[in-house]
Amino acid sequence: MTAGDGAGAAGLAAGGDARVAAVDNIRPVLWRDGAVVLIDQRKLPLEEVELQCTTWQEVAEAICNMTVRGAPALGVTAGMGMALAARQALADSSGDAARFHAAVQAASKALFETRPTAVNLPWALREMEPIWKREDLSPAEITEAIEKRAVRIFEEDLASCHAIGEHGADLITGDEPVVLTHCNAGALATAGYGTALGVIRSAYVRNPKLRVFADETRPLLQGARLTAWELVREGIPVSLITDNMSGYFMKKGAITHVVVGADRITANGDTANKIGTYMVSVLAREHGIPFYVAAPFSTIDLSLATGDSIPIEERAETEVTGYGSERWAPWDVKVRNPAFDVTPNANIAAIITDRGVARPPFTESLRALA
Repeated sequence: MTAGDGAGAAGLAAGGDARVAAVDNIRPVLWRDGAVVLIDQRKLPLEEVELQCTTWQEVAEAICNMTVRGAPALGVTAGMGMALAARQALADSSGDAARFHAAVQAASKALFETRPTAVNLPWALREMEPIWKREDLSPAEITEAIEKRAVRIFEEDLASCHAIGEHGADLITGDEPVVLTHCNAGALATAGYGTALGVIRSAYVRNPKLRVFADETRPLLQGARLTAWELVREGIPVSLITDNMSGYFMKKGAITHVVVGADRITANGDTANKIGTYMVSVLAREHGIPFYVAAPFSTIDLSLATGDSIPIEERAETEVTGYGSERWAPWDVKVRNPAFDVTPNANIAAIITDRGVARPPFTESLRALA
C-alpha cells in the first residue's frame, strides 16, 4: 500500500518535500471503505499481499499471527478493530444500547489479550473506552465517533513518526554515518515512516552518504524480511548481517550509531524491544557507540517504575525449531522463545520521541516531556 492510499495519508510528507516523499510510501494498515486493510507481513519480502479484515475477530487473529506487528502499528490496528467491533455491535444489537455496550466491551477485552507486551495496543483501546461508555450517545453516534477516533490515531501516529525522525536525525552525526538497527521499527511497524527507520529516513534525506546495517532478527527475521525490504524499496543503502555479526563490525569501527524501536518504555528508561536488543546494547556500550531508542510518547508507560515489571510474551516453539514449512531442530528438543528482552537504561544514550529527545537520568527527562 502506498502513501497515496487511505485516510490521512496525503500531505504528511513534511510539507510535500519530494525527498521525504521518496522515503515515505509504505502504509501497513489503512481504514478503507469500512474495512481494515493490512499488508500481510508474513509474506514479505517475496509477496506483497493485502489482507482485508471486515470483523474485529479477523483483526485480532491478524495481530496474533503477526500479519501486523510493531507497537505503534498494533495500536493503530487495535483502534480500527474497535471501529469494526462497534459496526458489528450496531448491526447485531438492533439498537439495544445494553447489548451494544456488552458486545463492544467483549471485543475490547479480546483485543487487549492479543499481545501483552506492546503498550500502544492497550493505549489505543483505552482511548476508545470513554467513547463507547458514553450514555448520552446512541449506538450509531458511538460507532461514528469510534471510527473518527480510529482514523485520528492513524493520522497522529504518522505525524508522530515524522516528528521522531526529525528529532532523531539531529543525533546521527558524522560525514558518513553507518547505523545498525535491530528488528523492524519502520513504516511496517507504524502507521508509516517508522520510528527507528523514521530517524534513518530523516537522517538520509539530510545526508545521502548514510548507510545502514540491518541484522536478521531471529527467529522471525523481521530485519531480513521487513527492514531490508523497506530500505531496498526506497533506495537507502543497506547491508544485511546475521544477529551474531554486530560485535564483529563494531570492533572494526564499521558502525557509528545504533537506533532501535521499543514496545514499552518504563519511567526509568528501561526499554522492552524485540529479543536480541539487549545483546546489541551491551555490545554498543562496550565499543563506545551511542545506542538510541526511538518511539512515540504513547510507548512510554510511566505507571511502571522499571523494566522488571514489563510482561514478556513467550511465543510458539515452532518459531525456533524451523521457519515456514522447514524444520531443522530435533522433534523432542525443549524450546524457550521469549519475544522481547529489556535493555537497561544505563545502556541507552537517548530516547527519541515525538515530543523531543530524553537523556539520562530518564526518570526526570521522561516526566519533563510528559
